[in-house]
Formats: sequence, structure tokens, C-alpha cells
Amino acid sequence: MQMPKYLVVTLLLVFGYTLETKAQFGFSHEVGAIVGPVAMQSDYGERRDFETNAGNTGIGIGLIHYLNFSYKAECNCYTPETYFNDHFKLRSELSYNKTKLKHFGEWVEPSKNKLFNRQLRAMRGSTAVTNIGMQLEYFPFSIRDFSASIGGLAPFVSLGGQFSFYDPEAYSEIGDGKMNQPSTTPVKYYNATQNEGGTVWSVVGSIGCRYKLTELSDLMLDLRWQYYFSNWVDGLNPNPTLYPENKANDWLVWLNVGYIYYLQ
Repeated sequence: MQMPKYLVVTLLLVFGYTLETKAQFGFSHEVGAIVGPVAMQSDYGERRDFETNAGNTGIGIGLIHYLNFSYKAECNCYTPETYFNDHFKLRSELSYNKTKLKHFGEWVEPSKNKLFNRQLRAMRGSTAVTNIGMQLEYFPFSIRDFSASIGGLAPFVSLGGQFSFYDPEAYSEIGDGKMNQPSTTPVKYYNATQNEGGTVWSVVGSIGCRYKLTELSDLMLDLRWQYYFSNWVDGLNPNPTLYPENKANDWLVWLNVGYIYYLQ
């Protein structure tokens, strides 16, 4: 399923606004790319289970843009020194991640051979998520000092929000593969699966560090937590009253590395 047109329009508006800001306010810009493994925490598998966390992983990629408040590109000079200018950057992002999903834990062990266990072992799924949004990054140490120190490190934390388009798939390796049938679907997931996409808001927080590679480029390591305000992102949503172990909304952890280039 393709990303809807309104997400493309939103992307153009966000990045167009940030690029135009340079002409109006004298900020500088940074662009980059990120990639890394994603661990999806969903209704597949068991909560707080290492095998689930390690098994339900995928890959994420993204394009990022920063407003750098400490530097004016048009004059090769620093902006007036304030705490905000020297410790904050605004990050815009378009990212995509996809994760294949299945059940892990004691209920799918080969020794368990009841119908429920066989159906659970045969369940498969995936979800593809396109995100667009912004985060405000806080650097506890001076951005100016870091910019002038090749080989330097700049730790940061960030918080923001994103709008996402998700496209899940749930199926079974039993029979014709279709869910919501007595022969293929465990009772707790009966009429609780869907293969239709949707949209959702999420909150994003991360902790990371930059390494000053050259005067105009950085490497970045970023560990992200993203919480979706929906339990349908993975395509499963068992009744939370009957199955409280599945009441939490879907969320993910993404460890990404990135390359960032300073526009002059």
C-alpha cells in the first residue's frame, strides 16, 4: 500500500518551511540519513520476553533535517549567543520501518501440541510504518564548542511527535492462510486481526550522541523509543478486558546510526 498523498504534501510543507526559514531568520541547516535495527513491541509474543524482543525485529531508514540556531550560513558567523541557540536544535524527519512478526515464548514451544498452541505457532505478521514529524533536541554541552572540535562528542536527548501511516498484515501458515477462521485463529485473536492500513499519532523520545567527523559532517548514534496511540499498528488487537496482557498500545525501540552534513 502506498503512502497517502497528504503525507507527501505534509513532507513538502515541513521541509519547505525549514529550508525557507534560512532566508527569513538566518539559521543554518543540516541534512542527513539514518539506518538501523527496529524492535517492535506488539501483541505478538510475550511481554518482557528476551526471545520476543530479539525475534520481532526489522529495519528502519530515514531522512533528517536540522535547524541549527547557533550559526548563520549566509555570513559564516554565529548567531547572538543565548542558551537556547547554543543548546537546542529542531529536527524534522521522514522515516520508514518494516518488521516481520511472530509469536515467541512458552506457549509456542514444540512440546505444547493443543490446537491453540499449533495455531499460535502458525501465526505470522508484519507491519510497515511511514513516519513524519519533528523533535526538539537538547545538547547539555555547547553546540558552538562542539562545532569547532573535530573528534569531539556531543550527547543529546530529544522529545517530539510524529504522524504515521501503518500497513499491517496478519496471516496463518495453516490452511488457506486467512485469519478469523476457527481452523487458523487462536480464540483470543478471533475477530481481533486486520490487514487494513491506518494513521496514528505517536510520541518519540531518544538519547544519542554525535561525533564530529569533519568541519562539515557528523556521525550520530541514536536510541529511540516511539509510542503509538493505537493498538492496531501490528494488525492485532485482542479484547483488553479479557486479555489484559495485550492491553498496551504498540511501541518500538530503534537503534540507528546516521551521517549528517552541514549546509553552507
